Parts: sequence; structure tokens; C-alpha cells
Amino acid sequence: MTRWMGIVLLSAMLQQADTETRIINYLKANVRPGQAVTVADLTRVFKTPEEQAVLSRLFNTFFKVPMTVAQIYTQTKKIPTLRELSDQFGFRVPGEMDVVLRVLESDPRVPKFMTRDPRSGEITKVDVAAIQADPNFGRLIERSIAGWEGRPAPVFTIKSFSGSPLSSTQVKGQPHLIYFWFTNCPPCVQSTPLLVALNAKYAAQGFKIMGANADHLLELPYSDAVRAEYMKKHGVTFTEGHLTPQMQADYGGVSVFPTMFFVNRKGVIVKQMVSFQDKATLESAIQAALKP
Repeated sequence: MTRWMGIVLLSAMLQQADTETRIINYLKANVRPGQAVTVADLTRVFKTPEEQAVLSRLFNTFFKVPMTVAQIYTQTKKIPTLRELSDQFGFRVPGEMDVVLRVLESDPRVPKFMTRDPRSGEITKVDVAAIQADPNFGRLIERSIAGWEGRPAPVFTIKSFSGSPLSSTQVKGQPHLIYFWFTNCPPCVQSTPLLVALNAKYAAQGFKIMGANADHLLELPYSDAVRAEYMKKHGVTFTEGHLTPQMQADYGGVSVFPTMFFVNRKGVIVKQMVSFQDKATLESAIQAALKP
């Protein structure tokens, strides 16, 4: 049964990849500077339910890109590469991130928030102020990068992978980490073994990890079986649940994965981190959460 489910999932992912490739190739050929790409224009060309689903996901991505670039740059002081941005959004079609950025650059309604190398397409400069000043992005990016450290961690209620309720009350009074991630996100894959090892080391001191998986929220084609296999492969034993739009919004509209909030016994966030962090940095944050 597991093998059959794997074959069905692989077939579905290949079909989605083929659909996404056709749409990206169409955009490559048809994006024009100064001309906004609209859903209405594309739905006249791509009409099947599979195509409509890919279009919906892409347009959701267009809106999130400026916030994601600004958040990564603000938190890490480094401009993300096209590969890193592709990893964040689960893009697998060659050149897809470049096309998405071209769509944004062609739209006169979107602020000119970045400069790119004309040859490589890599982002060379980010104007965070321009993103913050835009009414469509400003409030959201301000919420995501504003100082979370020293603030109470938002309460939440989500469903665990097994379907049972999972809430912040279950870690009340305990030092813990709220870990936002999605399946096979490359920086999440790098982070997972470090968190597994640190969880084993500090569990005896009362430290807990609660994962909020964004597969459903991001409309990624991963089944329960795939998530279970990921957990087994990496030896994950900490509690996991499905991220909801409400929890995402309450934590500042998390759009970079992984994002981590380290919380102390009083329920106060002591550290916020985005993207991959090395073991020493993660351990330092855990120790900060464990302090009396």
C-alpha cells in the first residue's frame, strides 16, 4: 500500500511539474516591461483545474516575494540568492525564480525594491524602505521583522499530524521552540538533524520543540505518508502540527522557512531566527530560553 501511494504521489508531482513548466515557459516568452501580468489574462490560456491550481500558487508567491527578500535581508544582513529564494518557495522549474522576479519588475504597481545583475539575474541591492513604504507590503513586512524578542509568544491552536488538538497551553511554563518549516525545504533539511540532536540534549532540562509544518498552507503536494517518512528518516520525535493561516498571521506572517521562535518559561520570546543556523547558534538560543 505504501509503495502504491508513493507511485501515485510521484505521478501527481510529475504532472504538476509538467504543468508548472509550461506556464513558466509561457511567462518567459510573454512578460513585457511595464505591463502587469494578470490572472484574467492567464486563465484565458490555462483553463484546466491543474493549471488553475498552479496559477493560484504562483500568484500567491508574487505577493510574498518582496516580504521574503526583505525579511531575509533584515534578519541575516545578506541578500538571498535565486537558489535560496527558489528553495523558500519550493520552485523546481529551472529559471522559475527569475521569471517570478521579472513579473514583479514588469508590474508598474509593484515598488522597485531591488536591483539585479543583468547577466546573472542575481539580486545585488534590496531597498527595504521601499517595501515598507508600499501600502500593500509595508504593514506585513513591518510585522514580520519588528522586534519579536522580549514580546510574549502568541497563543495558538492547531492540529497535530494525527489530527488531535495541539496548542500553546501544552508548553506553558516550559522553555520551548516554535519551529516553522515545510517538507523537503533545503534549509529545513539542514536544520532538522541539528534540532533532533539538541532536543535530545536539552529535553531533560524541560526544553521542548513544537513544529508547525506549512505544507498545507503553501499547497505543497506532500501526503501524510511522505511527512511520516521524512520524520522517520531524520529521527524527529518532537511534536508536530499543521500551520494555519491564523497562526501564521499571529507570528508576523511568517514567509521564510525555517523561522524559529525561542520562548522562555514566562512565555516571552528570547530569540527569533530565520533560515539555516549552525548548531552553536541554535544551542545559544536554547540556553537563553532555559535561563531562569
